[in-house]
Amino acid sequence: MTSKLKKLIYFGLSVFVLQSCNNGNFGGLALYTVRDDMGKAPIETLKTVSETGYAYVEAAGYDNGMYYGMQPEAFKDSLQQLGLKPLSSHQSSITLDNAEQQLADAKAAGFTYVVVPIPPMGMFTFDQSTMKMGMKGTNEQLLKILNELGKKADAAGVQLLYHNHDFEFMKGEDGSILIDYLLENTDPKYVNFQMDLYWVTKAGADPLAYFEKYPGRFKLWHVKDMDDEGKFAPVGEGHIDFKRILAQKDKSGMEGYFVEQDMTWDKKPLEVIKISHEGLKEIGFK
Repeated sequence: MTSKLKKLIYFGLSVFVLQSCNNGNFGGLALYTVRDDMGKAPIETLKTVSETGYAYVEAAGYDNGMYYGMQPEAFKDSLQQLGLKPLSSHQSSITLDNAEQQLADAKAAGFTYVVVPIPPMGMFTFDQSTMKMGMKGTNEQLLKILNELGKKADAAGVQLLYHNHDFEFMKGEDGSILIDYLLENTDPKYVNFQMDLYWVTKAGADPLAYFEKYPGRFKLWHVKDMDDEGKFAPVGEGHIDFKRILAQKDKSGMEGYFVEQDMTWDKKPLEVIKISHEGLKEIGFK
C-alpha cells in the first residue's frame, strides 16, 4: 500500500468519525448493560448502541489482554468506525501484579479512565442468600491498593477511578464510612471516583452532599433509575431526581456519564438502552 493511499484511507476514516461524532449522538453506555449481546455479537451490538444515539462507551469485557475477544487496538478501531468513543473500562481483575499490562492495554484501546468496579484482589464479598455486597479486609488495605494503582495508572497515561455500590456509603462496625475515608485519604492526582447514582440513592445518601464536600472528585457517573420496589429501572421510569443532580454536574467534576442497568427484568437490554436514551433527552442530559 502506497503512502498516498494510506493517507487517503486515514483521511476518509477521520471524516467518517468526525461526522459520526457530530450526528447528534450524546451520552455514554456502560456495555455491562448489554453484556450478553456483546458476548454473542460485539460489532453488531456496538452498531446498535451507536444507532440508538450514544456517543461513547464504557467497557466491561476485558479478559486476558483483549476486549470482547479483540486486541485493544482492534477494539479501538471498531469503535471509531462506528462513531463511538472509548472513554472508560471496568477492570475488576486488576491487581498490583498485573496492573502494568492491564493499564497499557487500556491505553492502547483508547480509554481515558480505568475503573476499579469493586474492592480488588479478593477483597469484595457477596452474600447470595441476602444479595448483600461488602468487603473483607480493612479500609487502610483498600486505600493502599488504590493509591498504588493510581500511581501506576498515571505512569501509564490513564486515570484511575473507583466505582461505588451501596456498602461504601454505610457505616461500618467501627463507625467509619468507607467512601468518606477513601475520598479524604486518596490524592486526586492519582485516584478519583465514578459515582453510581442508583447505589448512592439505595444507601440513603445524597449525591449533592458529596459534591459539596468533595468537589471535583466524581469524574464519571452511572445513571440508572430506581423503581418503587427499589429495583433497577430505565432512566426516566423511576423516581431518582436526575435533574436535581445534573444541575450540580460542574461541582461534581463530571466529565462523562453512562446509562447502566445491571438487570433489565422483563425487557431486553437493547430495548432498555433506547428507553433510557430517550429518558436522558427529557431530563436534559447532553
